[in-house]
Amino acid sequence: MKIEIWSDVVCPWCYIGKRRIEKALAEFEHADEVEVHWRSYLLDPGAPTTPTEKTASMLARKYGQSPAGAQQMQDRVEAVAAEEGLVYRLSETLHLNTVDAHRLIHLAHQQGGTELQGRVKEALLQAYFTEARNVADHDVLREVAVAAGLDAVRVDEVLAGTELTAEVHADIEQAQAYGASGVPFFVVDEKYGVSGAQPVEVFSQVLDRAWSESHPRIEVLATGDGGEACGPDGCAI
Repeated sequence: MKIEIWSDVVCPWCYIGKRRIEKALAEFEHADEVEVHWRSYLLDPGAPTTPTEKTASMLARKYGQSPAGAQQMQDRVEAVAAEEGLVYRLSETLHLNTVDAHRLIHLAHQQGGTELQGRVKEALLQAYFTEARNVADHDVLREVAVAAGLDAVRVDEVLAGTELTAEVHADIEQAQAYGASGVPFFVVDEKYGVSGAQPVEVFSQVLDRAWSESHPRIEVLATGDGGEACGPDGCAI
């Protein structure tokens, strides 16, 4: 079974959603047969590659709030994150562009499949939300990605050019084709879409339903005596 997750590295609900789907998978009987593929999405394609302000200031300006109002909004999100075991430092995070971070997430999938991609995704989310690092800065991206397992030479090659940019935009176009208007957005087996950081119970229900439909049980209509058969212990003659 395949789960595709569209998210952005600077989306606070995406990290919360990641923890919740992970909890659902931890309780899922067939988790070892599930592949999680991370897809790209840009919350703000026009965000600067060289940050000039904190995220809180940008949000206050965007939504016409006071700095105190924006801080209250961030405090509420931090409280929800804490319930999932995440420590956010939203008052310190920067408003920045994430295209290069997403290109490295694609590189991770090229180099090591979904396992390595998952490690790089987690490392970038932690760097931004828990460590309040500038994940648009190439030195920071290189450090985080290499520590997570990416090849340093390939990281430098990708960051030096525009490689994998088309793949990032293809993911965004696919999300739009699915009707996603925000992230996180989860698609299970290309059949079921789940929008937002839903409760663990919702993810569990979707996983069970998708698994049942892709692995239907055969209903046995006749049992009991009268129908001879061979079994693991041989055949009764």
